[in-house]
Amino acid sequence: MHVETPSDIFFSPAVKAIQTERGSRDGYAKMAARGGFRTEIDADLAAWLESRDSAYLGTASADGQPYIQHRGGPPGFLAVLDRHRFAFADYKGNQQFISTGNLAENDRATMFLMDYANQRRIKIWGSAATTRDPAIIAQLMPEGYKARPEQAIIFTVEVWDVNCPQHIPRKLAVADVATLVSELQARIADLEAALAAKNS
Repeated sequence: MHVETPSDIFFSPAVKAIQTERGSRDGYAKMAARGGFRTEIDADLAAWLESRDSAYLGTASADGQPYIQHRGGPPGFLAVLDRHRFAFADYKGNQQFISTGNLAENDRATMFLMDYANQRRIKIWGSAATTRDPAIIAQLMPEGYKARPEQAIIFTVEVWDVNCPQHIPRKLAVADVATLVSELQARIADLEAALAAKNS
């Protein structure tokens, strides 16, 4: 795929035509010209990737039929390998192998990652490949995690972008809510004990 700027990966001629028609093309062209779309995994993205416990992998068949699959695990299940690649162990699931089949004939892929608590999302475009190398899979398995891996997916980043937080509902993980409730209950108990001591 020939691209003049990294954003050409997702801003196809058809997309650019619609942007021109609706008035957003100049802004995105200027953004692309000044390097607004990043092409490497920097320290901030690496830290963010390795803190995720959930991600969506988008693939397509050779004839363009799209497919999105959720992947998750404990924080750290996405492992950054270098400035251009990250990977994860792919655990045994329903055995449909749609993503695996798609990648066997079309390596183009996207990753879509949400942070509901902080109303942030990141989109990553590139290519992906599967491997069943036991050494690589073992290296990517989170310590103590009981899932059964059947392969690993290695994602090569070509360009990524942070979306605006508009319309992202704020949601908290159950574990985070439990921690907050526990802290509040402890604080209430301390205040009740102090009040009882004062009134005794």
